[in-house]
Amino acid sequence: MMGSGKMEAAGPSSGRGEEKKQEEMMEEEENEEEEKGPFGNFVPGPLLPLKEQIEKDKEDESLRRWKEKLLGCLESDLNGQIEPEVKFHSIGIISSDFDEISTPFPINGHQSKQILFTLQEGSEYRLKLTFSVLHNIVSGLAYTNSVWKGGIQVDQSSGMLGTFAPQKEPPYVHILEEETTPSGVLARGVYTAKLKFEDDDRRRHMELDYSFEIQKKR
Repeated sequence: MMGSGKMEAAGPSSGRGEEKKQEEMMEEEENEEEEKGPFGNFVPGPLLPLKEQIEKDKEDESLRRWKEKLLGCLESDLNGQIEPEVKFHSIGIISSDFDEISTPFPINGHQSKQILFTLQEGSEYRLKLTFSVLHNIVSGLAYTNSVWKGGIQVDQSSGMLGTFAPQKEPPYVHILEEETTPSGVLARGVYTAKLKFEDDDRRRHMELDYSFEIQKKR
């Protein structure tokens, strides 16, 4: 995920001191982003158990029907648990270079150090996620994706997936916006990235470290 083709290519470092300074700045920026989060200073309201949400205002017929349409039949999940859980099943990439590559979760530490996918420079692609929501409504599910090359952060993007009611089957499928890989000699090579998913209560539902490669266009 590289900011709609606006990712800067990283050239060679001009010395160990400068490289160390850049790494410290990168760490400070990441810590600031984590503290701030994708929602800034937004303070959400109190979270209620799903059963309580369904039973609340049940005398209002129109509201009751709206809740049934949104939540569906959830008797098996009315266990009083307040915290929602987002269970990610797979991450896929759809590209003009190929049809689709899908990687199931969980991805272990050994896999994260390997190349998750390879793209040609100047390629259009989209990330595809499948996930289920358990126990309660997850509100304002959003992602942040940070990308590094040679220890230097070259891109950071974020976006909103939305609000989702509990649903085990079929899982939700969400395709992110189309982006384009950068081109040029300096753009080629291996990148490392960190993908995070949080809701508007700042619960972190997943954090994925992965690597990918950009190759010369054939």
